[in-house]
Parts: sequence; structure tokens; C-alpha cells
Amino acid sequence: MSQDSVLLTPVALGDLSLPNRVIMAPLTRCRASEGNVPNEMMRTYYRQRAGAGLIINEATQIVPEGQGYPATPGIHNEAQQAGWEMITRAVHDEGGRIVLQLWHVGRVSHSDFQPGGKLPVAPSAIAIDGEGYVPSGEKKPFETPRALETEEIPGLVEDYARATERALAAGFDGVEVHAANGYLIDEFLRDGTNKRNDQYGGSLENRMRLLREVLAAVTRVAGPSRTGVRLSPLQPMNGMYDSDPWGTFSYVVRELNPFGLAYLHLAGMGEDDPGAAGPAFDLADLVPLFEGPVIRNFNYDQARAEADVSAGRADAVAFGRPFIANPDLVERIRRDAPWNEGDPSTFYGGGEQGYIDYPTLEE
Repeated sequence: MSQDSVLLTPVALGDLSLPNRVIMAPLTRCRASEGNVPNEMMRTYYRQRAGAGLIINEATQIVPEGQGYPATPGIHNEAQQAGWEMITRAVHDEGGRIVLQLWHVGRVSHSDFQPGGKLPVAPSAIAIDGEGYVPSGEKKPFETPRALETEEIPGLVEDYARATERALAAGFDGVEVHAANGYLIDEFLRDGTNKRNDQYGGSLENRMRLLREVLAAVTRVAGPSRTGVRLSPLQPMNGMYDSDPWGTFSYVVRELNPFGLAYLHLAGMGEDDPGAAGPAFDLADLVPLFEGPVIRNFNYDQARAEADVSAGRADAVAFGRPFIANPDLVERIRRDAPWNEGDPSTFYGGGEQGYIDYPTLEE
């Protein structure tokens, strides 16, 4: 461990040359200002964590309709773009690298978030059991979403391209397409949520069509070597299920190869975790199917991260909660120092407490 840790060795993800393999995972913190605009507090938060090999910023909605939680930032207007530009400049001034995660929550939204109070959209009109957040911060029952019309999908794909253009204009080093965790693209991929009978439903080829079209549009703008994608094959979050996760996602991963992406970000539970969204398998079995670098993410500690990188089960590891509580996580790994524990009561929403006040080793 300590300064000899394999996590501290350089790695290249496409055009991104990273000084270490300690990635900051995308972390929804619900602290954007009115209008979902990134703010000065967020600038401080990301600047503090610029020692990460790469920051994957919090999921950022590409259009107003893509929002599903209070105070999450967007990337669809000038004010939001300017807010992010302030943040990317701060990260770069500290020598860091940062990519923006492109997000549309699909059926996880609520009509209270939607322009004109319309229903949220999804591949099929299937509701999530339970309750979700609304703009007030309260919870309401999930609504039955409206199935996207076939003719609407090309416009949605272009929304991803326009958001990519804004992300690059704001100074991001690349983008990550969020196709995980039960949000819109993931809803198209899995047969538990996609019951369509057009060219976007049914077969594996059809269920992947939206992701394929989004990646074509995004890589047209950013270039493949500055584009990553996040998948969570076994994650049951937001009511997700697939009858054959291995069949679905081994196909999806192989089909990503022609794009020449900067990386694949595999998130979520493994075969030993209870409650998987379908018949479980070892996510490490997907790694050799992808011809580029793979980032792994899910409840890693330092020892398990080092073991997976050393064994070739990951090229880099994304840490979530450890980066919330340890802005200097890389330095703590270098010194083999203890890690701060995070306060879950401050993870979502609020002010500076539990956001930018965690002490570094020097402090």
C-alpha cells in the first residue's frame, strides 16, 4: 500500500492521461442554485477533489425534462454552462481533469419537475413502485410515465449532442453517457422496463438502439477518445430488472467496441450481493469483453481496489462516498493514512456542512 500502491500509477483513458487510477465517482449532491445552475460552493467542492486521477462530475440533466431530483445541475442553457465553466477552470487550475456525466432520468422524474406539468417519459408506460422526490424535497408516489413516441427519439438523441457541445464549451475534458442506475437509457436496455414493439424494443439489437444512436451523436461532437459510458448490469435501483443480465450486457459491452470509447464505467453490485436485478454473474467477466480501459465502482475500499487493478479486473476504480468525506483521498492512499467517515444525513441537499468542510490531512 502507501506510495507503492498500484492505484497511484498513471493510466490513459483515451485522450485523457491520468496521473493515478483513483477516480471520483459521479455523486448526486443536490446543491445547485435556482435554475439548476452550478454555484460557487460547488466550485469549492470540486476544486478540493482535483487530486483525483479523473473527476466524473455529478449526473447533469441534458434537458429540463431529464430532471428527477431537487437542485441537480443542468447543462442545457447559458447560465448552467457558465456555472460549469467556473468549476472546470478551478479544477484545471489545480492540475485536475473532469468530465461531465450526461443524464436523463426517464421515468424516475415526476410531473412536478416537468415543463407544463406533463408526465415523465420512458420506453414503456410502466411505473416504479414506491415514491420519488419532487422539487419541494418531499416524496410523492411515482407516476406511470408516458411511452416515448418513435418519432420523438431522434430529437432526444440530438439533445445529448447539444449537451455535449455545451459541456465542451464549458471546459470539460470529455463526457460520460449515463446508461445506468435505472435512468432513461438503462430503461431501454433492460427487458423489465422496455416492452416496446417498434425498432427500439424486443431484440437486444433494438433495445440497444437508443444507446448506440446517443453514442454516435455524442462521439460526433466530443470524439470517441473523450467519451465514456456507464453501465450497471445488476443494479436494481429504481425498480430495474432484466430476465438475462449476462446475455443483455455481454452483448451491449461487445457492441460498444466499434466506437473506440475512452472507457467503460461498470457500476453496481456483483455476484455476491443480494437483491441483484436478475440472475447474477460476476461483473469482472465483462471486463475482457471490452477492448478499452474499464473503471469499476461499487463500495470499494483501498485493498479491494488494489487487488482488482493488480489482477486486471479493472484499470481504475471510482470511489464515491470516500471522496465525499476525503477531498484528499489520493494523498491519504499515498500516505496509507486513515479515511474520514462521511455523514449520510448531509449527502443530499443542504449547505456547506458535510459538503466542503471535511478536513484534509494537513488540516
